[in-house]
Amino acid sequence: MERVVLIVLDGVGVGALPDAEVYRDGSANTLGHVARSHGGLSLPHLEALGLGNILTLSGVSPCPNPQAGWGKMAEKAAGKDTTAGHWEIAGVVMKQPFATFPDGFPDEIMQAFHKATGLGWLGNEVASGTEIIARLGESHLRTGLPIIYTSVDSVFQIAVHEDIIPPEKLYEICRVARRILDPYHVGRVIARPFIGRNSAGFRRTSRRHDFSMPPPEKTVLDRLRALDLPVMGVGKIGDIFCGQGLSAFHPSRDNRHGMELTWQCLAEIKRGLVFTNLVDFDMLYGHRRDVAGFAAALQDFDRWLPQLMEDMTGRDLLIITADHGCDPTTEGTDHSREYVPLLVWGPALQTGCDLGVRASFTDIAATLGDIFGCGSPAGKSFLPQLPLRLV
Repeated sequence: MERVVLIVLDGVGVGALPDAEVYRDGSANTLGHVARSHGGLSLPHLEALGLGNILTLSGVSPCPNPQAGWGKMAEKAAGKDTTAGHWEIAGVVMKQPFATFPDGFPDEIMQAFHKATGLGWLGNEVASGTEIIARLGESHLRTGLPIIYTSVDSVFQIAVHEDIIPPEKLYEICRVARRILDPYHVGRVIARPFIGRNSAGFRRTSRRHDFSMPPPEKTVLDRLRALDLPVMGVGKIGDIFCGQGLSAFHPSRDNRHGMELTWQCLAEIKRGLVFTNLVDFDMLYGHRRDVAGFAAALQDFDRWLPQLMEDMTGRDLLIITADHGCDPTTEGTDHSREYVPLLVWGPALQTGCDLGVRASFTDIAATLGDIFGCGSPAGKSFLPQLPLRLV
């Protein structure tokens, strides 16, 4: 194999993990519930690959002769965070979960933020992003104070109006917060710029930017770069890995832009990896409990797939998976602790195959290490299970 396209459908889980009840996610099933609540999904290309073989899906039938390897993966790390999920896909399992702050951030953190930035704040509570901007946005316009909030995930989110604090200034503030929060093991600082003149018209813009902790050890991406192979990140990948292990990264405005960038990156390399995160499922629809939007985004992705697949050669491989769930039908607006789908296809695949239930997301890293001959920090490769005929 020469090229691999790895696409993470952010938040598209396929059913609660055995320990999900510990996280109050025992009833979660993002993809299954979206399909049922929407009255069925039309995903003919994903169906042909074998998506309906992974779980029961309204509108998506099991395929007797699927075109892809199909299965699902369990997360080995504790938690249900975007960063931990992606790091595990790249071969690094979090040994210590990121810290969360269900009562807001303690005074020592907030005073350190004030001392370093000269800024006060509004909020400092657990909240939905759209709700807290609607509630505190006008106060922010009057006072100029940033809105700070968190969730059940390990995030320090800073929302500001672009006319009050321009995005580049917001990013500087986030970098300062990132340094303050490193000793507290907070997963991400997220810049959340918004526009609008009142609570009814406020909306977040595409200039969101995540500032993650760097991976605690070398990932399979670093191993690929050590071989001087290109590793192209699309969407949030550059943020999630702090640029580590990437030869280039391309932020995306939305899923459609991310898909277009993926297609373009594939055309630019002769050997290597394109690693894409499509965030709209999670950010726009899962967290906002928008079943119809979630379903439409899935169907849009399905319509786009043939364009990518037609440009893949006999020495290319496509891997489609997710990093966690984000079930818009269950109580709350946060991530859910779920299995993630695994679909593996390439023109050289002679027939589909059951890849089973994988014990860890690191099996993708092990497979990449197997393909490119660089090894992996962890995981069990599924490459030997794929009936490939390379020419």
